Amino acid sequence: MTNALSKLLASRDWLMADGATGTNLFNMGLMSGDAPEFWNVNETAKIKTLYKGAADAGSDIFLTNSFGANASRLKLHDGQSRVHELNKAAAELGREIADASGRQIVVAGSVGPTGEIMAPMGSLTHEIAVEMFHEQAEGLKAGGADVLWVETISAAEEYKAAAEAFKLADMPWCGTMSFDTAGRTMMGLTSAEMVKLVGKIEHQPIGFGANCGVGASDLLRTVLGFAAAGPTQPIIAKGNAGIPKYHDGHIHYDGTPELMADYAVLARDCGATIIGGCCGTTPEHLRSMREALETRPKGDAPTLDMITEKLGGFSSASDGTDGAGPAPSPRRGRRKRS
Repeated sequence: MTNALSKLLASRDWLMADGATGTNLFNMGLMSGDAPEFWNVNETAKIKTLYKGAADAGSDIFLTNSFGANASRLKLHDGQSRVHELNKAAAELGREIADASGRQIVVAGSVGPTGEIMAPMGSLTHEIAVEMFHEQAEGLKAGGADVLWVETISAAEEYKAAAEAFKLADMPWCGTMSFDTAGRTMMGLTSAEMVKLVGKIEHQPIGFGANCGVGASDLLRTVLGFAAAGPTQPIIAKGNAGIPKYHDGHIHYDGTPELMADYAVLARDCGATIIGGCCGTTPEHLRSMREALETRPKGDAPTLDMITEKLGGFSSASDGTDGAGPAPSPRRGRRKRS
């Protein structure tokens, strides 16, 4: 499939994605509990500032402010009838910033989890999940998104539903899951199992990988797990900027620009092709990441000891691929990408 992202990947050894959405919008005045997607029509200048921050910092790809813009999530704010409108607006603002940048920037339509538990453990059926993802996809497509980008997914069933919906929308896509429970997703998948999952999907993603989770160290251990399984698609790494700390009534991430520069280079050396940040990652972090990727030579895959020396320790002894770690417990998906 010919598309903007595939063309860019064919011309480059690595691409830099964007950073956080939620934490950056909180810094602009978004209040806890508010739906950030409403800002796509109510605070358009701030959303364009968010996008432009990533573009100016050197991102080749940025995600739209549409993570929670599905009917299930928006129903919590009585916005379930505005799915198409809010997704279309998110992509249109992104298209405006990308087209004005003077270089090729891919606008990726962010699609987060539904927030419901898939059957048989929960009440969300495959058909309803596909319908929700499809509605969102059509809005992002209408707004000019180059690709769709499902992220922070925990369940294989939800990932597959998104892939089916994106096929219905006739759109290329990428997809990341969040590994935050002893190297597994919340619903129990390991990195090796995700590679198998991706390989069996009919409508193949352009790239796949991990986002969010715990800290950058854990995410890179997951990336090593992907690479060891021998995937054919490019690997995506979008790690948090350190670990969250509660200070003066707010959540702050302790990762410095220098730490994220080290993370970006290590991610590339671990086997990632598309490298960005997640929670807590600001344009300042992105500028340091871009400079490091451009100036530091590619090295061999790092050892786990090398990762912890640079980025800090892991949150668990196991990455899940050895069969260790706690059994997964079904919980509802998280509200928004930070």
